Parts: sequence; structure tokens; C-alpha cells
Amino acid sequence: MTLVENSNTKAHEEAAGSFQRSPRFMNGEAFNSTFKWLSIGSALFILVILGGFFVSLTVGAWPALSKFGLSFIWTSTWNPVTEQFGALPAIAGTLITSGIAIIIAVPLAFAIAIYITQLAPRWLRHPLGIAIELLAAIPSIIYGMWGLFFFAPIFAEFIQAPVIDAFENVPFLSTIFAGPAIGIGMATAGIVLAIMILPFIASVMRDVIDTVPKRLKESGYAIGATDWEVTRAIIIPHCKTAMTGAIFLGLGRALGETMAVTFIIGNANRITAAIFAPGNTIASTIANEFQEAYSSIHSSSLIALGLLLFIITFIVLAVARMMLNRISS
Repeated sequence: MTLVENSNTKAHEEAAGSFQRSPRFMNGEAFNSTFKWLSIGSALFILVILGGFFVSLTVGAWPALSKFGLSFIWTSTWNPVTEQFGALPAIAGTLITSGIAIIIAVPLAFAIAIYITQLAPRWLRHPLGIAIELLAAIPSIIYGMWGLFFFAPIFAEFIQAPVIDAFENVPFLSTIFAGPAIGIGMATAGIVLAIMILPFIASVMRDVIDTVPKRLKESGYAIGATDWEVTRAIIIPHCKTAMTGAIFLGLGRALGETMAVTFIIGNANRITAAIFAPGNTIASTIANEFQEAYSSIHSSSLIALGLLLFIITFIVLAVARMMLNRISS
């Protein structure tokens, strides 16, 4: 038996050695090494692109930053004639419109995702899913034109005017809902942004909810839980991390939107608490003025706005990552 075992062991070693020395094994090893370095290179390439964006924006924005300093962030003056520029109105408009969009879009997206995955008849789920995805494919300029020529007149007549009249004498709310009922403004931009980011958030939430094990939901129904109780006690805890990521994905989309917002926000460089009043965002300011920037400091200030938008988006994504880590831990 010992001789047989020794001979088998020797045969196995010879076979393994011949396999390792075979051209096929050598080719596989070379392919694996190549694949590894290509993956590393691709990951580093993304970092190089991000670093290149940051460096190029910083270089272009440096004349404005060196002239105005950090006061560029909290100064509200934007006057190309006197070459005095401040980013505060654009920053405020960006945050306000994105906030309005998130407040409107998140509940609607969650409700749509729950209906498609839990409540809709089976024959209706696929068409609804396709409709949501088609909304995501519509170009932003189409949303802007629709908002300007169709939605804004209706919004002014049936929403803005009644709301302004209703809260005219109510403290605080009279300030929030003040302004002329002209249809365009930060509220209009926020609503159109909500419609734009809605399919992105809803699609991700739908796909995430589909990953909930069926037996978990059936166990909830088996003990007499309602649809809402199953959603609250099973679906949300199981999907909260991915849902949070979907929300921040939509927020990142809203922060950088340009053309649709440019059509309907009014493009007024001022800070106001009235959400019905015209305003502007970082992206809309750059889109409106970059081609007409006749001085180097004007162009540099616009590039500085782009740098601020880059930093704001980075901060939002960093906060999202920290929240996701805390939720998943």
C-alpha cells in the first residue's frame, strides 16, 4: 500500500508540475496579471480625472480667488461692469432648488417604488417600470421648455396666486410665499427638478425593494400585518442603506442641473426668502454668462463658481458615504 500511495503521490506531483509548466497555464497566469494591472490602472484613471478637474478648475479660478479671497463665497454682489463678483446668491439658489426637489421627489419616488413592487397588478408593473425609465431618458432641455411654456403659466394661475393670497397676512409664511405670480422662480425650478430626479430615485428604490426576500414579506402577511406594516417593519429596514444612496444620487443630479433650471428659474442674481421669486443657481449663472464674459476676472469668477459646485457635490457625496457607513454598521 505504501508503494502504491507513493507512486500516486509522485504521479499527482508530476501532473501538477506539467500543468503549471503548460502553455495554457502560463497564458492564464499572464492574463490574470494583465487583468489585475488593467483594473488598477482603470481605478487610478478615475482618480487622475477627478484630480485633473480639480486642478484645472483651481488654476482657472485662481485670479478671482486671489482678488476676492474667501469673501467670494459669502458676497452677494455680482456686477460685471464694476468687476465685483460674489457667489452667495448662486449658492443659495442651488441649495434651495435642490432642497425643494428632494422634498417633493423622495416621497413620490418611494410611493411609486412601493406601488410597482408591492401593490400594482402583475400585468401593470412592467409598463409602469418602462414609463419611469422613459422619464429618465428625456433631455433636460425638453424639461426646461415644458416648464417654461406649459407648466409655468398653469403654476402661476392655479398655485402661486391662490397661495400668495392665502398666506398674505400670515407671519413668516407671507415671506416664504411672497413674490409676483409670474410662474417662473425657484419654486418652479424645484418642482421641475423634482420631476427630473424622480425616475432616478424611483428606479433605484424599485430595484432595491425587489431584493427583499419574498419569505420575509410573506411571514409578515402571515401574522396579519398590513401592507404599510410590512413596508415599515420589513422593507424599509432591509433597504434603508440603498434607499439613502438613491436619495443622494438624485440630490447630486439636482445640484448640477443646468439647462432646465436656466429656462425657468428667472436668472435674477439676488437672495430672497421667497421661493416664488426669481433667482439663479451656480449652473445657470455659468450657462448664461460664460459666452459673454468679456474680462478675465469675469471668466475666472465663473470658473470659481464651477469649483464651488464641484466642492459642494463632493461634500454631499462624502456626507452620503458617511451616512451609509453609519446606517450599514
